[in-house]
Amino acid sequence: MKIRKPTLRKPPQKRMRKKVHLKVPIRPEELRKGIYIIPSLFTLGNMSFGILSIIASIQGEFISASWYLIGALACDILDGRVARMTKTTSDFGMQLDSLSDLVSFGIAPVILMYMLVLNTMENIGIAIAVLYALCAALRLARFNVLANTPEVHKHFVGLPTPASAGVIISFVLSYQLLAKDDTSLNFNTIPIVMEHMPKFFTIMPIVIVALSFLMVSNIPYMSFKKLKLTKVKTIELMAVLIVVIILIIIFPQNIIFVIFTVYALSGLLFYLPGILLKRSRQLKIKKAEEDEV
Repeated sequence: MKIRKPTLRKPPQKRMRKKVHLKVPIRPEELRKGIYIIPSLFTLGNMSFGILSIIASIQGEFISASWYLIGALACDILDGRVARMTKTTSDFGMQLDSLSDLVSFGIAPVILMYMLVLNTMENIGIAIAVLYALCAALRLARFNVLANTPEVHKHFVGLPTPASAGVIISFVLSYQLLAKDDTSLNFNTIPIVMEHMPKFFTIMPIVIVALSFLMVSNIPYMSFKKLKLTKVKTIELMAVLIVVIILIIIFPQNIIFVIFTVYALSGLLFYLPGILLKRSRQLKIKKAEEDEV
């Protein structure tokens, strides 16, 4: 008989289970969290320009300080637009924007004016500087409160702080147009400016006080937040925008002065006639009631 050799059985091989990677869908809200940094960078750029402006004012470089604030204005416009375009508006962004505006448009402009004009007025100059900074803070606090209400506001209540700073900046930049022999505006040339432009040092404290009260007033100012420049509906508006951009490039000081000054006065021009019409109507109603009696 043949003896069969025992067959060696191979141990059973373990089957390798394929790891299945489940794709977890990413929510749109989580995607937007990554985009929040984009508008925040513009907001931080706004604050950075404000700090640079303060440093330039302390060093006596007043024209440079003004141009830094123009950069802060550009960042302030862009951060809101980018946030609305990417739908990344948030309470954090709003609070950060208000803090940046307080630095760039509440503190930096008044330091610029104090180092240039108000320090010659001793205690009165200090009081005017403090008044402007406090009114800017109150204006921004009221804006945050109104922004959290469900009511839709089509206008700004009170003069916005960037526009108020823009008026101050435009006065300083206009010096370049009036200066003789390209004299730079700094600590050494202030006596020359006081000699050739005495009205500048007389008007500016009054302008700062007026801007302070306009910021905390109830005067409505136009809001351009909902203006979609990417969708210009008429050729005429497109032509106007092109002309304005060209003029800003060619004559920056002139156009900046005109834009901010006209905007600051626009609230008064529309508000005062409205009050007069309202009072005249009330007098007519009161007179009619007295005649009936």
